[in-house]
Amino acid sequence: MAVKKAKNTSKKSIKKVPVKKPAAKKITAKKTPVKKSQAKKSTPKKVKNTLKTNTVANNKSKIAPYKPKKNEKYMSAAMKRHFIAVLLLWKEHLLDEMQKTFDHLRAKGETFADPVDRASQEEEFAFELRTRDRERKLINKISTSIEKIKQDDYGWCDSCGDEIGIKRLEARPTATHCIDCKTLDEIKEKQLSG
Repeated sequence: MAVKKAKNTSKKSIKKVPVKKPAAKKITAKKTPVKKSQAKKSTPKKVKNTLKTNTVANNKSKIAPYKPKKNEKYMSAAMKRHFIAVLLLWKEHLLDEMQKTFDHLRAKGETFADPVDRASQEEEFAFELRTRDRERKLINKISTSIEKIKQDDYGWCDSCGDEIGIKRLEARPTATHCIDCKTLDEIKEKQLSG
């Protein structure tokens, strides 16, 4: 707000009188009227598209850890369903990665004239194949774990027969030994190798 000084004959008494500025004109663009049915139809499509991208992005991520309910029996039907879902998702992800590697090897399987380029390509391919070989062995372990769930043997230690524990199975769903037995095995390996 601007302040206007009132003129007075004496210099000592100056009054400040507020002056109103004219209101600025608002410029608005005319909007075309949108029918309610069109607006409703366009919104769900956007939601569906974002949901699809989220599920595809989350497809390779972990499933939320299992939280047992009070007084829930170890390896109940809900726990078994959870671990089957985790194992199947993990297996599917590994199979997708293997397929990507094979496609990559086929697409980039050209030979280079320069020996250095050829050597680096062969080293890259060898590294990918070693990784996929480890994953192939892991897929076999996953399949074995799924069979154990079906036979009600999953979640129990192969050495002592105690519970492996949900936290350990969340960390390593293919675990076959409880933490105590696995620690003893690692100590024995260190003593034999050292």
